[in-house]
Amino acid sequence: MPFQMRFGADDLLRCRFGISPLWETHQALHTLLSPERQGYHLPWLRRVREAAGRLELGAVALLMPPGGYHPDFLTPPPQGPLASFEEELARVRATDPRVARRELARSLAATPGAAHTAAGRAMLADPAGAVRELTALFERAWQTLLAPDWPRLRALLEADVIFHARRLAEGGLERVFAGLHPMLLWSDGTLTIKRRGHHSRELGGQGLMLVPSVFAWPEVIGGFDPPWQATVVYPARGIGGLWSGPGTEAAGALVRLLGANRAALLATLTEPASTSALAHRHGLALSSVSAHLAVLRDAGLLTACRRGRQVLYERTPLGMALAEGSSL
Repeated sequence: MPFQMRFGADDLLRCRFGISPLWETHQALHTLLSPERQGYHLPWLRRVREAAGRLELGAVALLMPPGGYHPDFLTPPPQGPLASFEEELARVRATDPRVARRELARSLAATPGAAHTAAGRAMLADPAGAVRELTALFERAWQTLLAPDWPRLRALLEADVIFHARRLAEGGLERVFAGLHPMLLWSDGTLTIKRRGHHSRELGGQGLMLVPSVFAWPEVIGGFDPPWQATVVYPARGIGGLWSGPGTEAAGALVRLLGANRAALLATLTEPASTSALAHRHGLALSSVSAHLAVLRDAGLLTACRRGRQVLYERTPLGMALAEGSSL
């Protein structure tokens, strides 16, 4: 049976996007533990293998059954696009032990025998202690595996939100839902996730939180029973080239025209990105990148738009033609 979320009129007014560093941490750990999810992320996995090997993942592995229930309290739906990892982790630390035990038991039950392992018994016997241990693990995983790359990841996630905001302007929510993922189907006021399992929920005026994710690929993740906010997590656009090196070998003519650094910036702006993300990607000083972007924008090759506290740059049609070698 599919996962279904049924919308009322008020729900259509309360659909919004969120970005969650905590979700990315959870899904990065899931990727480490699931070979079938690693395809796009092999360069990242090779780079973090040593650090990942120092994390003790035995307990959290029991709570990530393939195709089964993962405790909702570990990944509460984000409250918006601007929350920090520390703010989100504080919500997990504040979990009521009764809620934690109920959700831990449900997750462990999805794997035969998991509740009877030493780790499983310990979590159920002391859910408050389990919350402390799991949040400590998530904090270590964030600091060692994701925080160094977060400017780059966040830029990609924000670019995805901007893309779908444009689709909303062009064709409303129906167009947004049609473009999120092939597993999503919108029909007669119901959003269906075509996957194993069963979940049915009336949104009841709370609307839906849509969360792009780098590490959710290849899945669409949905569900959450009340009182949790109904949420759909889907793979963000552009992850195929996320871990590839910067395209510094731009066409010789483009390098001669713009200079090596400006040519490289233009060539790699396949998705909107911030100044800080580009500086991190190319190993350049923030001030240098800012100056180069200003020149490219003044030349009509880039546009800039504000998203929250950041300004994201993207190529104009002229910039795309130059970067991709098209005839003008």
